[in-house]
Amino acid sequence: MRVKEAMHKGVEWVGPDTPITELAKLMCAHNIGAIPIGENDRLIGMVTDRDIVCKGLAQDTFDVSRTTARDVMTPGIHCCREDDDLAKAVRHMEDLKIRRLPVINKNKRMVGMLALGDVSRSAAGDLVAECVKSVSAHH
Repeated sequence: MRVKEAMHKGVEWVGPDTPITELAKLMCAHNIGAIPIGENDRLIGMVTDRDIVCKGLAQDTFDVSRTTARDVMTPGIHCCREDDDLAKAVRHMEDLKIRRLPVINKNKRMVGMLALGDVSRSAAGDLVAECVKSVSAHH
């Protein structure tokens, strides 16, 4: 099975100067836990709901009116290609201990997101079990 058969499509990214309040509203409205961050037509990082809490709210210097995606994002981005084998993408998620991977096409454009939930609906049970065990491990 290919990644494009399991991923969810239509994922968009926001700029690094997006206020975290806007990120939280987008996450709530779309029932998602992560938003890719892009600048100059390329992905530069990811903000998760956990990033907002741990790198934002939990910090003594946190100022909700001035905190942006850039302040809390995890810089750098790992992704997979839509034509990759799903098992290869899952192993990549396991190695990185991450729950989501942006999916790009051959033109390096983001075309979707592969999340553990997508994998659980599409992949064999043993593949899913190993991935969940690895990604969910304490790190």
